[in-house]
Amino acid sequence: MSRELKIFSGNSNPALAHEICSYLGTKLGAATVSSFSDGEIRVKIEENVRGGDVFVVQSSCQPVNDSLMELLIIIDALKRSSANRITAVIPYFGYARQDRKDQPRVPISAKLVADLISTAGTDRVLTMDLHAGQIQGFFNVPVDHLYALPVLLDYITKLKLSDLVVVSPDAGGVERARAFAKRLGASLAIIDKRREGPNQTAIMNIIGDVAGKSALLLDDMIDTAGTIVKGAQACMDRGAREVWTACTHAVLTGPALTQIQQSCLKQVIVTNTIPLRGKEQSCPKLHQLSVAPLLGEAIRRIHEDESVSSLFA
Repeated sequence: MSRELKIFSGNSNPALAHEICSYLGTKLGAATVSSFSDGEIRVKIEENVRGGDVFVVQSSCQPVNDSLMELLIIIDALKRSSANRITAVIPYFGYARQDRKDQPRVPISAKLVADLISTAGTDRVLTMDLHAGQIQGFFNVPVDHLYALPVLLDYITKLKLSDLVVVSPDAGGVERARAFAKRLGASLAIIDKRREGPNQTAIMNIIGDVAGKSALLLDDMIDTAGTIVKGAQACMDRGAREVWTACTHAVLTGPALTQIQQSCLKQVIVTNTIPLRGKEQSCPKLHQLSVAPLLGEAIRRIHEDESVSSLFA
């Protein structure tokens, strides 16, 4: 007798969880995820999960700490309810930016969070576009690492942009940009950021030719949007015809929305690993794509013990 597939969600991105369930032709599991009056997370699983193959969909987005604690407590509740296998589906893995000791006396937060998720009772992790690929190795359980590349590629291909050049906003994103450019048959450029001195404005040098071309800035996330907006302006200053940008995770904090609206960017293409909220939903420059079918297919394959890597073959 095969294990029953069950999907639960916290409060970080219920819309994505419902889309995944729709793709799989199943209903979202019944659970109460609320707070006590002092802010402590309260969880109760409202249906039988004994022996089930359970997936918990929860991005660690704003409010980040609440989202993380919800995930941990839901996993603990499922473990104590005798679920057979628990997979943490984390479309956006937060706390990923401190993934090494690049300065004295700093934590490796990504490793700490990975340990917390493993210790809570997770049997495996399904995530998307980690800020640094090596974070997979921080977990002591199997990790399936998905990429939003097929979803973004499909949309950008349909735009039929002429003379396209894919631009990496920094040296760290070159591998991602090169893979993207290869699939699109486009050229590649790299932005080299240098500072004249402490607390002085960065100088943007561009390695590669963007003059007269449609430039596509590619990154894994947009937080305050400073890097993307300055990079776009640098491309325009070097003669680019227009500048688009694409990223997986729309973190969008602080001045991000204002900077995007006032920038030279033609469009900012993001996915729904993090939900758009408030004014973000009506921003004409933001275009959101759904990764629910990709996550749903990965969940189906994990449940049926099929290959996940073949999704990107």
